[in-house]
Amino acid sequence: MDASPNGELGARLRAARALVTPADVGLAGGRRRRAARLRREEVAALAGVSVAWYTWLEQGRVTTSRQVIDAVCRALRMGPAAHRYALSLAGFSPEASLGDGAAVGQGTRALIDGWPHTAAVVTDGRFDVLASNAAHRQLWGDPDALPPPRRNVLLHLASSPALWNAEALLRGLYEQFRAVTGQVPDDARAAEIVHALTEERPDVVHWWRCRAVEDFRPTTVAVG
Repeated sequence: MDASPNGELGARLRAARALVTPADVGLAGGRRRRAARLRREEVAALAGVSVAWYTWLEQGRVTTSRQVIDAVCRALRMGPAAHRYALSLAGFSPEASLGDGAAVGQGTRALIDGWPHTAAVVTDGRFDVLASNAAHRQLWGDPDALPPPRRNVLLHLASSPALWNAEALLRGLYEQFRAVTGQVPDDARAAEIVHALTEERPDVVHWWRCRAVEDFRPTTVAVG
């Protein structure tokens, strides 16, 4: 697997193309059609580029302009998070900050500690826990009691059978995780988290292999 930004961009474009049908973009499917999803030549036509150029883009062999990336994202009906992600991989937006070694300021700590009945946690871009308040520790347990590699919201959700009814939350957070960490494809800690998630929940390994990205949406779950 090509872990370079160009390789990751190409893989993301292929994954996005697999989700779009001809009907989604106003094209007739036709009885003779073997592929249910968009063909490369159809994406190229919709984006206004040559088939060869788009093929090379999916293969991670070329770089291109922001205008082309924008046009391809529109052709593939990408949402805002996926569009930003593609632009970042193509080098047209600032690289994501994952918050390495981030220190939680006194003001932030005072803020979350001032919520006695609302669980609150501060994380970095990988959802590694940097700080928590008393309400969070009472409801979810104390992150500091775990080994440092396990102090991660995704790993906590995936490793707690009692919380498996919260799969919409886990998947939504993971898509946000992908949106941020996918912009830094060689990040060792992100790879470690994905490996641990795969070991914890092999039953949903297709989630961890999926390249879908999305901004997290508030999700309500019941916690017993």
